Amino acid sequence: MQIEVVKSKIHRVKVTGADLNYVGSITIDEDLMDAANIIRGEKVQIVNNNNGERLETYAIPGPRNTGEITLNGAAARKVCVGDVLILITYAHMDFEEAKTFNPSLVFPNEETNMLT
Repeated sequence: MQIEVVKSKIHRVKVTGADLNYVGSITIDEDLMDAANIIRGEKVQIVNNNNGERLETYAIPGPRNTGEITLNGAAARKVCVGDVLILITYAHMDFEEAKTFNPSLVFPNEETNMLT
């Protein structure tokens, strides 16, 4: 039996940009992506703590050591700069493997979105 479990989470980052005229996705500082074990193109669930919105898109790496979190395309309408987000990815795995799996949990500095 396969189940879906949390693979990665970046907890409480602030939106630094919203670009409606971009093709789509979320741009995430590549340092944060590496720390959370998220790869380019991976599906990401976005939970907006400010307005309760939940949406899914895909990750693209942003410049390292910048703290960039930019929602692109239609997703830009679901956030405001400064909103606090939780970014989550999931993986399908065998039930027994899931019992011992440890997700990558990242808690950056909430003011700068940087790793401490």
